[in-house]
Amino acid sequence: MIYDDDYSFREVKCSSSSNNDGSKFGRLFPTLPPFAKDTEKVRAALLELGKKGGIMNQESNNQDNPSMLSGFTFLGQFIDHDITFDPTSSFEQQNDPEAIKNFRTPVLELDSIYGGGPFVDPHLYDITTGGIKFLIEKVSSAENAPNDIPRNSQNTGLIVDPRNDEHMIIAQLHLAFLKFHNAVVDHLADRIKNPIERFFEAQRLVRWHYQWIVLHEFLPHIVGKSMVRQILKGGRRFYKWEKEPFIPVEFAIAAYRFGHSQVRPFYRVNERFGALVFDARINPTDPDPNDLRGGKRAQRRFVQWDNFFDTGTGTPQKGKKIDTTLSSPMFELPFVPFPNSLAQRNFLRELAFGLPSGQDVARKMSIEPLLRSDLSDVAALGFDRKTPLWFYILREAEVKADGRRLGPVGGRIVAEVLIGLLEEDKQSFLSQNSNWVPTLGTNGKFGMADLLKFAGVA
Repeated sequence: MIYDDDYSFREVKCSSSSNNDGSKFGRLFPTLPPFAKDTEKVRAALLELGKKGGIMNQESNNQDNPSMLSGFTFLGQFIDHDITFDPTSSFEQQNDPEAIKNFRTPVLELDSIYGGGPFVDPHLYDITTGGIKFLIEKVSSAENAPNDIPRNSQNTGLIVDPRNDEHMIIAQLHLAFLKFHNAVVDHLADRIKNPIERFFEAQRLVRWHYQWIVLHEFLPHIVGKSMVRQILKGGRRFYKWEKEPFIPVEFAIAAYRFGHSQVRPFYRVNERFGALVFDARINPTDPDPNDLRGGKRAQRRFVQWDNFFDTGTGTPQKGKKIDTTLSSPMFELPFVPFPNSLAQRNFLRELAFGLPSGQDVARKMSIEPLLRSDLSDVAALGFDRKTPLWFYILREAEVKADGRRLGPVGGRIVAEVLIGLLEEDKQSFLSQNSNWVPTLGTNGKFGMADLLKFAGVA
């Protein structure tokens, strides 16, 4: 993508640092057997385990995580949408991960934000800026109205990944990254006059600061600082590849779905509005429903980020502990067919992909498995010896880390994959300049609160 002197496009150059055509899923532990055979009996047991009102639907266990603010739940979702998208597999039949295309690049490069760049995806960009800034819109014509992601006449978000409009909080986080890029473009205006050069430098800075947050703020919260240091210094033990990195199904379908346990039923999003994340009782055609579902635009539907991150101006809500309970709205998702329990869908997907048991993975990693007594509540369903990996990792966090972060199996998988993606990306700050420190923060420090402030949304 090159601009003429009048800033029109005359050649295409993808703004993505890697090609998505060959991106696939794969397995970390291909020699391990599935946790169970795919039979009607096993499927019935999984549906029982993940049903509304079942073992995992215990609202009284909705405990604060003293180590983590609620904003990191949604940053985790945003990161997931940046590296994985699997719209083609099914939980109704067996799936081969190596045959399934990943519609996101397995790189922390924000292709979920940038798409193919201003020429390939011009609808994402503001032509009044020569296409080097993102298009954003207001929720109403009022001068002081808050901003929203751009939408078409039917309120469908004009964004790369539709999942970033599933609910208000993720949509507003997507918006924050759009505004962060725009602010960096403005920041560079005096130093870089050529628009295309400024776009690419802004994109690089946005990516590197985002990668820094993933490595130095998000991961330490999720897996602990010692795990991050151990992998950076000692190397990865399990996440390896021959030709190019892939997204392991043990990560995508089990370990990284720890965030589903962190979602609270109710969030205060601004001083005027707080609601359930999803309320299946609400008419889906309501233009301003009293829940936080996405795809809507109204004056009150915006996020004040001091409710989610420590920006120094408010009282952020704590995250929920990582454990084997999910909030009630997760058992009645309003926008999916049967089963509409997120837990049931996760379990059936594990079965369809033939994921190994948590115990087998632990032994393969030379980690002492959980005791059967730690899993006594699933013994009647036959899962105390061979436990579905997702449930095992949630229970491990509960038993080994008091729900404050992931345990040794889940933490190692998550950390190795995210660090591995950064190490393999030839354009990441780890590859380009491992001594680099953020230039947009203070004294080389930069976290989500700093990003939100720089973007002008906090």
